[in-house]
Order: sequence, then C-alpha cells, then structure tokens
Amino acid sequence: MTVTPARVSAVLAAACALVVGAALPSSAINSYNAAPAPERTEVGALVATWDNDDDPATPDRVDWVCSGTMIDADTFLTAAHCTTDWPENVRFFVSLDQDVQGALDAAAGRHPGDPAAVAREVAVEGTAHNHPGYPGPASDTRDISVIELPAERVAERWSFTPAALPAAGALGALGPQGLKDTPFTVAGYGTQEGQRGPGGHTHPGGGVRMKAPVSFDALNNAWVRLAMTAPQGNGGACYGDSGGPNFAELDGRLTLVATTITGDSPCYATNVAYRLDAPGARAFLAPFVDLP
Repeated sequence: MTVTPARVSAVLAAACALVVGAALPSSAINSYNAAPAPERTEVGALVATWDNDDDPATPDRVDWVCSGTMIDADTFLTAAHCTTDWPENVRFFVSLDQDVQGALDAAAGRHPGDPAAVAREVAVEGTAHNHPGYPGPASDTRDISVIELPAERVAERWSFTPAALPAAGALGALGPQGLKDTPFTVAGYGTQEGQRGPGGHTHPGGGVRMKAPVSFDALNNAWVRLAMTAPQGNGGACYGDSGGPNFAELDGRLTLVATTITGDSPCYATNVAYRLDAPGARAFLAPFVDLP
C-alpha cells in the first residue's frame, strides 16, 4: 500500500486542471497568520481509495485529497473537481479528525497493504453527487459537489454542529463597504505557501485542519475573491484546501458563504471561492439540505 500526499496525485492533478482560467486549484492553509482549528469540528477532509495498477478489483492507494464542510447531519460539501476524473473504482470517505494525515499514517501501520482498512479506520464512506453541469464556463464552473454519508455512522465518530449556510444573495446585499468591513476566515487541510529550494518551489505541510483570516477583494456573480496578503494580516488557502469553507460573520453568526476552488500557484495572493448564496449553488444544494 502507498499513502501519498494529495498534492502529487496524478489523478487529482487531472481533475484540478479543469478550474477557472489558468490559475491552479487551491488546497492548503498558509503558514503565515494561520492557526490550528480544532474547534471547527464541522470542517473535514475528503479521503479517497483508488486503484492504479493492473488489478482494479482492490484499491492500492489511499489519501486525503481535499477539504470540505458538514452542512447537515449527513451532507459533506466539497468541490466537484475533487470528486471527478477518478478511476471507476474510486471510493470516497470523510474524516472530521483534526490531524487526518497523522491518522492515516497510524492506520497504515496497523493495516499494512490494506488501503480499504486504513480508510475505514480513519473515515466514513459516502456517495458523491457532482453538479451535473460541471465543468461549466469560467463565469460559473459549477464546481460544487456533496458527499452523502450515513448520519448515524458520522455521529458515532464525531461531534459537530453543521455549518450555517447563507440566505440567497447575502453577500451582494452587504454592498461594497459592508463586504470590506466583514471578517472572513478560510479553513482546510491544505499545504503551505510555495517555498523556494534547490529543486524549485515546494508546498510543505498539509493534512492538519487550520484556519486563517482573509479579507474581501472582489465579488462576481458566482465567485468571491478573498485577499491572502500577509502585510494586511491575512493568511490564505493553498493545495489541499479545495472544497473547504470560507466563513463570514453575517449578523453576528459565522456563516459558510463560499468554498475554496482556485488561486495563484504559489498561494500568496488571492483565494477564488464559489459563492453559496448564488442561484446556481443554491439550486444544486436544495435537494440535499434545507436552505435559509
């Protein structure tokens, strides 16, 4: 069995190539202005098992591949590029552990050569439902997916309060000044910003739930762009944070307003997140969760 970092999975890289423009999907929390997030128990990691050898009957790989959020007792919200373009025998699991990489490493020691057993020990298996229109145009790629889970199995493993979703048009209703004055927080399991080394840029870390402040940059019909610039006190998302939450304080309540999709390749400047208050996202989510 091989436990490999999600950022080097060729399968995931292929899925990631389908996002907005030429930017790369974001999947991690930067090291600057960031902190662990053990209290964000609704935020989890998407774990996958799959096969890439000549025997597709059994999986030979297991890894965490993206981030996401529980939005009710049995629904985990993530990105469609995290759950598409996999081998046919891929199986998806969700873990709400604070240190999912540590849990995978420990389980691999107890179940050598058995990726399925590793995944079952660390996470709960579910069924992926991707937006049927993904990938859409750059103006709205429809990069949204949910994993439906057995609620009783999740409740046996973890205690959490599902994230609150925004009302229709909640971000637009704030207006330019209101958006600038609104505190935003990004969370996820991703790697750190690009660091220079003898072999070029690397993105260390990943696999531990982190959070960081971000600030408003721009609003489009399907997207909210959030600044990750360190001098302004921001942190930000990077590789592995795809599908993870971007929270905003709306009327005094922490609200899941967008999911991380893409950003600049070194993970220093901008997090481009898919708006959950927009009509397209709400129409997709309506069959799975009660919307405000």
